[in-house]
Amino acid sequence: MKIGIDCRIYSSKFTGIGRYTHELVQNLIQINDEKKRPHEIVLFFNAPEYYDYTPPNPAVKKVLVNARHYSFAEQTKFLRKLNKENLDFVHFPHFNVPYFYNRPYTVTIHDLTISLFPGRGNKIWKFFQYLVYDLIIKNATRKAKTVITISQNTKKDLIEKLNVPEEKIEVIYNGVSDSFTLIEDPEVFQKTLNKYKIKKEFLLYTGVWRYHKNLPRLISAFGILRQKKNLDVSLVITGKPDLDYPETKEKVKELNLKDDVIFTGLVEEEELIHLYNAANIYVFPSLYEGFGLPPLEAMKCGTPVVASNSSSIPEICGKGNAIFFDPYKVEEMADKIEKVYKDADLQAELIEKGIVRASQFTWEITGQKTYDAIIRATLTAE
Repeated sequence: MKIGIDCRIYSSKFTGIGRYTHELVQNLIQINDEKKRPHEIVLFFNAPEYYDYTPPNPAVKKVLVNARHYSFAEQTKFLRKLNKENLDFVHFPHFNVPYFYNRPYTVTIHDLTISLFPGRGNKIWKFFQYLVYDLIIKNATRKAKTVITISQNTKKDLIEKLNVPEEKIEVIYNGVSDSFTLIEDPEVFQKTLNKYKIKKEFLLYTGVWRYHKNLPRLISAFGILRQKKNLDVSLVITGKPDLDYPETKEKVKELNLKDDVIFTGLVEEEELIHLYNAANIYVFPSLYEGFGLPPLEAMKCGTPVVASNSSSIPEICGKGNAIFFDPYKVEEMADKIEKVYKDADLQAELIEKGIVRASQFTWEITGQKTYDAIIRATLTAE
């Protein structure tokens, strides 16, 4: 059988769907090799550097597409490339399936963030983008043989928001990279702390700065910890600032916390692992997540997690492995952080349970279950 995989979002770096696609492809190729290569795998890439990244394999063909997501080329050029290969089946790791592609496929829907939190910017352009998004995602889920999603919560969203039949959806959790691990020697991460001028004990947040990430409320909670509860700690926030969401830095200025909040910008994966290990507490205040990988990464690095009780986050973190708060209640967020910070026994319990919990999510499991889902879907397509 000839199976295509859309690798236009593909990255060996640690973030998002690019990392998901990278890990998935590596594991699917390995599984196919172990089964003595019963299938030809065709990978469709945008970036030449990733086209060259995957090692040679007689059962793997690579096609360079150069068709960005949400572009006219995606609907024309990419469609022609797919049809030219005459594939028996395709897996799309993201919802951007060319509208007129009519051969059998599976698709992974990671979340419905755009449906629930459309975003800001130029209103006319954003409205047009949303209409295109809505059209594409509904078409992708309607025509797919199987819709894979990454949490039970997103499965529920797909049923309620997009009317996807329950029997068509398969939940397959993400994995956590083996590179996230406990570092016993503090000297290993001291260079990173020096680079970002982190001199105190600190709370950590990692990720993007969009509205649903709830950073202004996190900063307000941190203000309570510093100014009312007198906790002598810093708050470290990674990620690239988003000009559509200036409230994050505005809140720091409003609460006079500029000496206590450290913005690192984007960090390399090694530095991220260092920050996870060095942090006293990892805080995840998000209003909505399709999965929520950062808390698991923090757990794997031996850091206690205090997180939002919304969407998929309690499902993924698991009962008893993190302390949860209502993300809309700033006082509650501050109280839960303080509780963990001041209770060494609770910290030790969360660290021990968190490491066990994070170890249950591996890319090998994700790859095997996705492979099985694709093969089952091909049988229904025959």
